Amino acid sequence: MSTEPPATTCDPTLPGFTCGLDATLRVISGKWKPLILYFLAQGGPTRYGELRRAIRDVSDKVLIQQLKELEADGLVKRTDYKEVPPRVDYSLTALGVSLAEALVPLCTWGTENMAAVTRVFAERATWSRKGATA
Repeated sequence: MSTEPPATTCDPTLPGFTCGLDATLRVISGKWKPLILYFLAQGGPTRYGELRRAIRDVSDKVLIQQLKELEADGLVKRTDYKEVPPRVDYSLTALGVSLAEALVPLCTWGTENMAAVTRVFAERATWSRKGATA
């Protein structure tokens, strides 16, 4: 029987990161990046307007910034067709696809536990109101 730790064990000696999870969380940091990856994974190249409609409540400024960061990180490919009117598509790179696939269990968990999470957030909201009136 091997006493070697599994490859997924966090290793605090990794350069620049505490562990693999730290690296992953830094790449998807921000409220909107996981959603961008999710929607891009749903079906090929996507226009900016489609993403904007799919990801409710995100501002144009933030969506553009998050897309630029994902592109700089090698997860998203931006294709500019150099047309008038402008036409730009966004799609996932191979690295982006692999990350989007890794997010699937989180999506499944959220779907399966949505009622419980809704109750937790509703309860948390009452804590905030109680503190404001105290």
